[in-house]
Amino acid sequence: MTAIFAHRGASKYAPENTMPAFELAHKMNADGIETDVQLSKDHVPILIHDETGKRTTDFPGLIKDLTYRQIKELDAGTWFSKQFAGTSIVSLEEFLQWIENKPMRINIELKNNKIDYPHMEAIVFEMVKHFRLLERTTFSSFNERSVKKLVRLSHDMDVAFITSKKIKQLAHYTEQLGANAVHIKYRLLQAKLVDELRQKKLAVRVYTVNKQSLMKKCFQLGSDGIFTDVPDIAVHYHKQFFKS
Repeated sequence: MTAIFAHRGASKYAPENTMPAFELAHKMNADGIETDVQLSKDHVPILIHDETGKRTTDFPGLIKDLTYRQIKELDAGTWFSKQFAGTSIVSLEEFLQWIENKPMRINIELKNNKIDYPHMEAIVFEMVKHFRLLERTTFSSFNERSVKKLVRLSHDMDVAFITSKKIKQLAHYTEQLGANAVHIKYRLLQAKLVDELRQKKLAVRVYTVNKQSLMKKCFQLGSDGIFTDVPDIAVHYHKQFFKS
């Protein structure tokens, strides 16, 4: 069965990577939540996709240049709608406290393909371990070095390599990194590729899947998960597909 991950929460309906988006995803019965981690100036993991606050906050500069206290003062909601004015950026700790007692899977993407945050892997890993959530957490990154670091931290956890590009022998390449899952952009989804990854016993998840036709394709090919901005629609079509 294909797991439905709310991409940055229910990000079509509420500002991405914020508590309103996460709460909605939970109410929409998503199987899991995908979120993005950057580090503050004082090394606190916080949930935001971009390296700067320009697109989703009232601060245009680099997030890494602000302390956690400064980051919590930013408005991360008005850009989306006045309804969400004053919504704050969430720390990874706050998110894990919220999801701890909910029956949802977690996908944490380490946003370190542009900024190489020192010790990011260990900081994030230790926090998830503290909350005893390793068994239902996937750690993912575009950064090959980061994937290798994550694998070294624990051979038992789920680590995914993310790619939006065609890579020759992707299954072999991912296996060499030590990852046990691949997250591919929807344009790369093909039956042949899924078969190759399956032969290596690698989980296959697809992003970002918002159209019904693409959802159906993912279900038909047996992808292990999809990341979607519209988890309510994905859950609906998932039920329909697996009924028939």
